[in-house]
Amino acid sequence: MNAGALAVPWRFTVSDYHRMGEAGIFTEDDRVELIEGEVVTMSPIGSRHSACGKKLAASIYERTSREALVVGVQDPIRLSDYSEPLPDISIVRARDDFYAAGHPGPKDVVLLIEVADASVLFDRNTKIPLYARSGITEVWLVDLVKNAVEAYSSPGPGGYANQQRFGRGATVASTALPELTIAVDEILVG
Repeated sequence: MNAGALAVPWRFTVSDYHRMGEAGIFTEDDRVELIEGEVVTMSPIGSRHSACGKKLAASIYERTSREALVVGVQDPIRLSDYSEPLPDISIVRARDDFYAAGHPGPKDVVLLIEVADASVLFDRNTKIPLYARSGITEVWLVDLVKNAVEAYSSPGPGGYANQQRFGRGATVASTALPELTIAVDEILVG
């Protein structure tokens, strides 16, 4: 390499990422995800984060049509050849094979939900813009630090055109799933 040339960082593909898992470089128990070609360590899940995710998943199961949708908890979503994040909750269109042939992609996703405490800035500033660029129709961010839910819809290359923040006492209504309306107080734990 010529001394004046700029160093270009290596970007891992989703295939590279899966081969690393198969080779034992990291295991299913390692909390990592692939974001824009980088293997990113995820924050440990605290008890409040875990409880909020479980409570939210139960509320979604009660309110949505199970024949048309599949609800995933910390399941991979393949956004591109370089990104495969693990959102806390994913609601995807039902498929006969339950995605055994491959992880859901942007066209399969109806709604993604990130629950965040320590990771709130990373989720808001990195993952949500990535979801928008990928064309994910709607994303919610449950901010456990500020006790609020942020709803994002109308994606584009520059981000989400519609962004709303709901605090305690308010109700969040999905734009993608009209039957999904949940009080913020019902989502938050503690």
